[in-house]
Amino acid sequence: MVTHKVTFHPSERSIRVDQGENLLQAAMEAGIHINASCGGSATCGKCKVRLLSGKVDSPPHQKLSEEEYRSGYRLACLTSVTDDIGVDVPLESQVDRSVLALKGDRGSARYLLSPKDIFQLVRGWDVDPTVFKRYLELDPPTLQDNKSDLTRLINGLAKRHGIEGVSADFRAIMKLSRVLRDSDWKVTVTLVLTKRGYKLINVEPGDNTRQNYSIVIDLGTTTVFGQLLDLNQCTVVGCPDGQCDGTTLFALAEASDYNAQISYGEDVITRIVYSQKPGGLKKLQEVVVGTINGIIEELLTMSGVDRSLISHFVVAGNTTMTQLFLGLDPKYIRETPYVPTAHFVPPVRAVHLGINIGDHVHVYIFPMVASYVGGDIVAGILGSGIFQREALTLYMDIGTNGEIVLGNKDWLASVSCSAGPAFEGAGIKFGMRATRGAIEEVGINPHTYEPMILTIGRAKPLGICGSGLIDAVSALLETKMIDQNGKFHRDIPTERLRNGADGYEYVLAWKEETRLQEDIAINEIDIENLMRTKAAIYAGCKVLLDSVGLGFKDLEQVIIAGGFGRHLDVEKAIFIGLLPEIDINNFIFVGNGSLLGARLLSFSKDLLKETERISLMMTNLELSNHNGFMNEFIGAMFFPHTDATAFPGVMKRLQQPGREESSLKSAGVVS
Repeated sequence: MVTHKVTFHPSERSIRVDQGENLLQAAMEAGIHINASCGGSATCGKCKVRLLSGKVDSPPHQKLSEEEYRSGYRLACLTSVTDDIGVDVPLESQVDRSVLALKGDRGSARYLLSPKDIFQLVRGWDVDPTVFKRYLELDPPTLQDNKSDLTRLINGLAKRHGIEGVSADFRAIMKLSRVLRDSDWKVTVTLVLTKRGYKLINVEPGDNTRQNYSIVIDLGTTTVFGQLLDLNQCTVVGCPDGQCDGTTLFALAEASDYNAQISYGEDVITRIVYSQKPGGLKKLQEVVVGTINGIIEELLTMSGVDRSLISHFVVAGNTTMTQLFLGLDPKYIRETPYVPTAHFVPPVRAVHLGINIGDHVHVYIFPMVASYVGGDIVAGILGSGIFQREALTLYMDIGTNGEIVLGNKDWLASVSCSAGPAFEGAGIKFGMRATRGAIEEVGINPHTYEPMILTIGRAKPLGICGSGLIDAVSALLETKMIDQNGKFHRDIPTERLRNGADGYEYVLAWKEETRLQEDIAINEIDIENLMRTKAAIYAGCKVLLDSVGLGFKDLEQVIIAGGFGRHLDVEKAIFIGLLPEIDINNFIFVGNGSLLGARLLSFSKDLLKETERISLMMTNLELSNHNGFMNEFIGAMFFPHTDATAFPGVMKRLQQPGREESSLKSAGVVS
């Protein structure tokens, strides 16, 4: 990939970016403040910069006069970097000669992994799907050879493919005689490996072995994600003896949607309560299956794959979501001693659940650990490779619930804490899911208190997502607009700080700059909700480490998973006390860990066996009756924490503002 050097003047700050990178994004990544309150949609005209050297791709715009354009002025949000360039940042955007405190060298951060790097987390596995197809050409029966059709087919599998001990699903038997004769005894059979051996689940006419597909589902409390995989196209690249490093494991199609159960409660507890009403469990099962069926339709439409060619279906979700999906009563999940119906659920025929795919397809459910540590976490541990490594690792899946796992290849311990839906946008006045128009990055000029915001898709702002909320609060804290209790200083000289309908708030975007036709602001209630969420996550980590006699300093690696963290700025998460203050190079972000594990499982029956081992070796610590959790939670209800010694770099920054080139890096957090 071609990269270019961008130098911002007068700060002399440089950053390397990919060909075609947006200049406003480059400035944000470099920690250079440029006034921009429309999210990069080119409507406010405040992100003017002057090109000093090099070439860019940037069209004229009505916010620029002809004279300004001829003089080299450009709107940063409309400018693509196509050369090494020098850019002059106008006086109104300059923050003396300093950069924003929370941006280090993003180009060297290990936690920003490429897809290739992510798939290499798990090593030494073979491309050998649990569900696979084999082609057979059989001799028709005669008076001298009148074995049954099923026996003839099973013998053919043993003779031609060395597959023995095959049993058969009754539905496959029902159509076997007709398909064999209609296809002149040339058929493709679909087999699945079970604990009792191979099982025949489907028979098709002709050679159809090249078309074998899997759908994997991450069944989240707020969002459901799905991907369609081609089980024949996990191309082995540079792997000895056929072993796959996973570098080409990419989905043919992916889709997502809100879990329709949201209408019956935003968190698992309220949904469990609803399930106890007459008809409640049935309704919750039906609506989530409706969501999944909608995703299946979208995947099939996007890929052009016929429904009949789906052979494998994998679901990973938290324990409550899994039981509601299966129609299992979740009542006892929330009652002492917090027991799920089952840790291991055998494969279930998809049509029995209402899933709209072939009647031969069975749903594989990732095994669960405890009432609040489910199959999505087992999938994440599988996909992140923790189960293979010596390194002491903290795995954090941050979403509506916060699940945390500590351990390595020899032992695993877990906790779950109710983080609340703030990271998904719920409970925040202008909160929203991380979709087009969501504010995802925020910076604030400490002298003018003007914001610099970026939205997903560079669209007009529509709201703020979880990563944007963290950015905004850290920026408010950094600029001293809020104190460490999350309360606004009332005497800040800016019209953006005001007493609104819900108390004091800071306006991120004026109504004429948004798609809402109302001001988008963050208020003290939003900040308190974020504080509660981050306190629960941090306290859960602390209690888990304490339970095994370890501390944050002992961690060799922290893996962050979860959809909201796709744009998470680790430095800013440390700054507000969501993440521990440790070496930034110890963090790795793997995206949707649940889908990552589900994909790998689809391609390897060896990893299928590992999921059970992972589930069985994980010890769960229940926080709901843990004496120390509430103390840790209260201690974390402060920015960054009431224990200043836990965040020395952050405290140094808060106590010594205004240093040139100040950052967590210079404070010793980022090496």
